[in-house]
Amino acid sequence: MDELTQAKASARKAAFARRKEAKSTDRDAAAVAQLLQAVLPFQGRAMAGYMPIRTEVDPVPVMAAMAAWGAVCVPVIKGAGQPLEFHRWEPGCEMVEGAFGAYVPAKAEVIVPEVLIVPLVAFDRQGGRLGYGGGFYDRTLEGLRARGKTTAIGYAFQAQEAENLPLEPTDQPLDMMVTDAAVLRLSGNAPRSRG
Repeated sequence: MDELTQAKASARKAAFARRKEAKSTDRDAAAVAQLLQAVLPFQGRAMAGYMPIRTEVDPVPVMAAMAAWGAVCVPVIKGAGQPLEFHRWEPGCEMVEGAFGAYVPAKAEVIVPEVLIVPLVAFDRQGGRLGYGGGFYDRTLEGLRARGKTTAIGYAFQAQEAENLPLEPTDQPLDMMVTDAAVLRLSGNAPRSRG
């Protein structure tokens, strides 16, 4: 295992522990309120959320609210090394178990999102994001950004914030970060040094 891979594994382990400790009904409710305010300006634009797994903060109440104004979709893993595909989601739609235990719509209607609510393990205030290690969101964001304006909104508990994340050039930055404590406007696509 090289030094960067080892550093990422250590950072993930610490962040998972912080996230598990932070998970609570009150913090979930606070995060939902912050996220709703952050995404309201994007009404009518195709938006991707996600179905939470493990101790991830839950975006589903916000996804349900946004579905009244425009298309909402969730990610579907098509295979290792591939970008994500997004399928239309609506409150109450039939769901089936997908990769990694995340549920996906039974009916596969592909949507290309302009705004993505992105799950993560850890984040920093420069827009850095540490995911689960598969690179799915990095590949996806790179492809979407090459096609046009795409907004990536990280969503997590404040306790998942970290400094000096072990990042590499292929890691796609976030444009905004929403937690149970705040909405942070980030440098996003601006060039920045990588750790």
